[in-house]
Amino acid sequence: MHELAITEQIAEIAIRHGEKNHAQKVTDLYLVIGELSTVIDDSVRFYWDLITDQTICKGAKLHFNRVPAIFLCLDCEKEYRLSEGDLTPCPHCGSTRMEVRQGKEFYLESINIT
Repeated sequence: MHELAITEQIAEIAIRHGEKNHAQKVTDLYLVIGELSTVIDDSVRFYWDLITDQTICKGAKLHFNRVPAIFLCLDCEKEYRLSEGDLTPCPHCGSTRMEVRQGKEFYLESINIT
């Protein structure tokens, strides 16, 4: 359900920037979403269509760039990726002490307007 609030914020940003730049229409939005993020693309798309119906964003295409999760082992200091979507010990030394280096991102990277 948090996708509704997230989608509302994305729409507010797009509308604000579109209007500031005297756009007639927002055509595309490019979103970056980390693999560890709980944001569901289909839910954002669903809410997007409802929220933007009477705005300059109506019909704008959402593009999702999924960023893989990368961890740093705090014992052997090697980076590694998730194995089959599950949190696993370091494949190099077996340690469970890790730091997330990448994969929690969620941001609006760019907007196309006409």
